[in-house]
Amino acid sequence: MRAHARISLQALRHNLQQVGELAPAARIMSVIKANAYGHGMVEAAQALADSDSYAVATVYEAVTLRQAAIDKKIIVLQGASSREELLLATEHKLDLAVHNHNQLHLLESAELTAGMDVWLKIDTGMHRLGFAIDDSHEVMARLQQCPQVGAIRIMSHFANADDPGDELNDKQWRDFLQVTTGHAAERSIANSAAICASKDYHLDWVRPGIMLYGVNPFLPGKGETPSLQAVMTLSSRLLSVQQHRRGDTIGYGASWACPEDMPVGVVSIGYGDGYPRHAKPGTPVLINGIKLPLVGRVSMDMICVDLRQCPQAAIGDEVILWGDGLAVEDVALHADTIGYELLCKVTSRVEFSYV
Repeated sequence: MRAHARISLQALRHNLQQVGELAPAARIMSVIKANAYGHGMVEAAQALADSDSYAVATVYEAVTLRQAAIDKKIIVLQGASSREELLLATEHKLDLAVHNHNQLHLLESAELTAGMDVWLKIDTGMHRLGFAIDDSHEVMARLQQCPQVGAIRIMSHFANADDPGDELNDKQWRDFLQVTTGHAAERSIANSAAICASKDYHLDWVRPGIMLYGVNPFLPGKGETPSLQAVMTLSSRLLSVQQHRRGDTIGYGASWACPEDMPVGVVSIGYGDGYPRHAKPGTPVLINGIKLPLVGRVSMDMICVDLRQCPQAAIGDEVILWGDGLAVEDVALHADTIGYELLCKVTSRVEFSYV
């Protein structure tokens, strides 16, 4: 039996439509980096054709899209780190983020055959990538004087947008407005959580990522989202159903014992497929429409499930690990991680289908 990931392209389009309804005046930069958060980058790009542009992390991700005949504007969020990458970006007509002085010097010293649009990234408080606010006006002036540079846009990134009540959000917002005042450049700061949190953040471009894939971008209980639909449904099937006695221990380490005589199901999926190894007992799965808890440790190829609430379950029954009827973020909570990681870590052993 093989685990299966069903990707709903209709759900992708629905979620993109929700972004458009939230931010009708903004252009949409759909973020499809990391293989579209594990969903398939080329397939996602094709389904999200109503986007105004795409965003990826690296030049090589963007080249993959171009080789698949994706001709829409593509922004490389990490920019170019070498002359080779800069030339590739020029050849494939990519937009580059510029977030450090090495990249700025690379642009200034390169002899390019065509102009290039760039996105000046300013660090307003994430402290990961971006020019310091105090340096931003000088950098903007140098970009404007660079003959290789076409249009210049300005971007930043929230550190705590997943918690709308965090005071850092307003500080970053105010700093971004202040440092961009007086520039005619288009601006972008809103990721998924910021799109949902406040229309003030939308500006000229919004950058939806995780919400496109149907995942709530907020911390638990911290914010409301529009009606999103899960795009990936990860499933497998019951490989075995066994009757165990009270006191029998299940799986590696003998760390979980049956509290009574009970049926236990074995599901053909494990961390070799991308299911989180650190998922705790009690992590939900869905069998025949009933949420049932994981028991014992996750193995490379199998997990075990308490079937007491679904005694009719039989070998071959479908088991939904997340997706339709079971939010990936609920599973992530039980594995001390986030939905982003679970989606990105589904391995090549899983069969993908696009519907």
